[in-house]
Amino acid sequence: MAVEDKNISYRIYLVAFAMFLMAVAIVFKLTNIQWVQGDHYRKKAKEKTVKEFTIKANKGNIYSSDGSLLATSIPNYEIRFDAVVPKSELFQRAVDSLSDSLAYLLGKPSNYYERALRKARATNNRFFLIARGLSYTDYVKIKEFPLFKEGANKGGIIVKPEPVREYPIGRIAERTIGYERMKPDSTPDGKGIEWAYRKYLNGKDGKILKQKIAKGQWKPIRDFNEVDPIDGYDVISTIDVFIQDIAHHALLKQLEEYEAEHGTVVVMETKTGHIKAISNLGRLSDGTYNETLNYAITEAHDPGSTFKLVDLMAVLEDKVADTSTVFDARGGVITYFGKNVVDSHKGMGRISLGHGFEVSSNTVMVQSVYNNYKNNPSKFIKHIEDWGLDKKIGLELKGEASPIIPKPGQARWSKISLPWMAFGYGVNITPMQTLTFYNSVANNGVMVKPQLVSEIKKWNTTVKKFDTQVINPKVCSPETLKKVRALLENVVKRGTAKSLYTKEFPMAGKTGTAQMNYGNKTGSGMYYASSFVGYFPANKPQYTCIVMVHRPNTAHNNYYGADVAGPVFKRIAQKIFTDAPSTNTIKKIDRKIPKQELDYASYNANSHKRQNTIPNVRGMSGMDALALLENLGIRVKIKGFGKVKKQSLQAGQNIAKNTTIVLELS
Repeated sequence: MAVEDKNISYRIYLVAFAMFLMAVAIVFKLTNIQWVQGDHYRKKAKEKTVKEFTIKANKGNIYSSDGSLLATSIPNYEIRFDAVVPKSELFQRAVDSLSDSLAYLLGKPSNYYERALRKARATNNRFFLIARGLSYTDYVKIKEFPLFKEGANKGGIIVKPEPVREYPIGRIAERTIGYERMKPDSTPDGKGIEWAYRKYLNGKDGKILKQKIAKGQWKPIRDFNEVDPIDGYDVISTIDVFIQDIAHHALLKQLEEYEAEHGTVVVMETKTGHIKAISNLGRLSDGTYNETLNYAITEAHDPGSTFKLVDLMAVLEDKVADTSTVFDARGGVITYFGKNVVDSHKGMGRISLGHGFEVSSNTVMVQSVYNNYKNNPSKFIKHIEDWGLDKKIGLELKGEASPIIPKPGQARWSKISLPWMAFGYGVNITPMQTLTFYNSVANNGVMVKPQLVSEIKKWNTTVKKFDTQVINPKVCSPETLKKVRALLENVVKRGTAKSLYTKEFPMAGKTGTAQMNYGNKTGSGMYYASSFVGYFPANKPQYTCIVMVHRPNTAHNNYYGADVAGPVFKRIAQKIFTDAPSTNTIKKIDRKIPKQELDYASYNANSHKRQNTIPNVRGMSGMDALALLENLGIRVKIKGFGKVKKQSLQAGQNIAKNTTIVLELS
């Protein structure tokens, strides 16, 4: 019996010792968790219930040169309700008046909101949707409603701002204005001004702490942000909405008429290099046209006869020929190394270099180059290099194509290269490069860099200004310039573009008709690209313009530059000078219009001093008028794009309850 009792005692001691060890282990583990790993676990727990979220900053606006909005960020607000937060007494006291207020603002019956709010309360819904897509004005109103004015911690209001990017002028110049987006692999990507100037536009994101209230649902812990977002700067582009609209529709009309594949038009201000309009339209599968690629800068191809200006300037500068030098066109056919150079119009004999340029004779222009540079082709290539046609312009926009200029010693150089280059084949340059070269002639020999943005602004303060950049201060001598400009004007008066001539105002330029994909042995892929590049008025150039139309339908039996691209150029020039108001007229109008109608900031401030009357918003950009009127508590309906030309309520009227105004834009 004693032995058995002893064994039992041992077992008791063993169990007790085991329990003691377990207790020690538990105490050790608890101590380790609390003091050694405490910070780690507390942080992990907090991450699961409290998390820092990013508040996207509002992107800056993109404006046209005349102050119209091209791109803007409009804050939309989503309002939700945490029905668990308000105390019972507060909820019961405020639910009726809150329902009435929501009905007044959002349009549904009061009893609808009361039932919904009470149901959310009964089911402990912590993320009940009140409304989404609210304007800033409506958001300001709703956060002052009964119950909601108590804030997130007492009233249960949850506010989720969401900046939305809008493009007031629609899809015109869409590819140039561009975009910024995230690719599927979460890397940023974009195009146009939006992407190129994103470091100015994007601002700095803010931070806000949110608490997890349900699976996938978070609400702000406080009514204020941990770090407030800083809005981006505004970008002032060189685009003129009036000229852009003219260029877009002139190109579209011609593309549709000739059932062309795609085309581009660029209008540049001669002195500054400011791009006033750029349109790039491609044909979709349904036959309509849209901005798909920025052909003006991304597409390098054979320029065709517009390259003949290079020939003319080179031989005149080197004084190896003059405009009066006579060449034998040989009936319009000449052979080099087994390859024929053919004129579009046969039968010509001995003609001067100047006349050969005016009628775009391939045989004459090729002879002027080959005869004088065949023993030293590098001398001719040197001119091309000096004019910058062998390298990128260096535009800020992504995707600028690299030009291709064959040079002696390179693999692509052959004995046929020099004569072929003379009429625009075997070389690849972009329409923007061709435009820049022609603009130097219009600009008295000064080559300036094309420019799409003039300045960066923070409100009314200039942060950065982009001055005109001179690429080459003198592309040729005054003597050469005078002769070249006379011949470019003669092209329109009596040469290949004589169909464009008008007595209204002088134009100058050069036609081009190039065969594309001519290297295909079967010939099945060959097509034409028609072009015209020039400036107007010829006697005092203000604008330089290039038009390219690719793959016009040859069933029309007309694919020449003068007939396909030329009319677009003429339509743009005529519209600008017949429809655009003169500078003097604008100055007179400016003196008559009250200052507050021209300056949104001061007008906005003055309007807020008399908030009981309808302001005059005619002449303002649509988005500025929208912001001004909504901040006065007026509901706004907008028709069209651009600036306000008509408002449904007259200025000076008293603002009544539920006032709605309709703005017609142009």
